[in-house]
Amino acid sequence: MKLIGALLIVFGVVALAAGGIRYTTREKVLDIGPIEATEEKHHSIPLSPIVGIAAVAGGIALVVAGSRTRV
Repeated sequence: MKLIGALLIVFGVVALAAGGIRYTTREKVLDIGPIEATEEKHHSIPLSPIVGIAAVAGGIALVVAGSRTRV
């Protein structure tokens, strides 16, 4: 449980710092015999700060719950 909690904390901090996920795709726009032309398209998936805060809070809760020793 500690490992999952730590991963959630890291994900939450990255989500808060970056504000979203960005990626690039390439698309072929012209293909005439030996001539090819491609276009790069930039995409973005925005992440709400609430997602980052929830991930950090959930990660902290899992780390605390995992560190308790059971008798």
